[in-house]
Amino acid sequence: MQVKLKPLVISLAVSLGVGGLSALLTRDAMKEFAMLDQPPLSPPGWLFPVVWTVLFILMGIAAYLVWVENAPDRKTALWLYGVQLAFNFLWTIIFFNTERRGFALGWLVILWALILATILRFWKQSPTAGKLLIPYILWVTFAGYLNAGVWYLNG
Repeated sequence: MQVKLKPLVISLAVSLGVGGLSALLTRDAMKEFAMLDQPPLSPPGWLFPVVWTVLFILMGIAAYLVWVENAPDRKTALWLYGVQLAFNFLWTIIFFNTERRGFALGWLVILWALILATILRFWKQSPTAGKLLIPYILWVTFAGYLNAGVWYLNG
């Protein structure tokens, strides 16, 4: 398969743009977050932007693979991808900026379900695209543990 540069760049720009904007909007809250009590297994703060950058790149590549597949159901798959991306963005704002940790955990459960639905939809279009989202759902599962832990430990 020949790489189609324009769709690849757009797909990466969308996913990395969402991640970058969310990081920009929450950068001050991250300092406050670091001072909260953390659950066991909490990784060091520097790891979060590294992992999220890799995940947003994988998401962008997955979306690209679905986009260029030109299958009949690709619009639905990409729409679902966009919805979960919006939920991802808003979770960051809810958790870090509004500090509504319990609400954020509920939001994260919905995000997790949307990611699973996206994986299944993408898998139908391109198994590789579906597989590329597996690290994402695993990380969001871990984020759910961290979210619950921070909520429990800090009220």
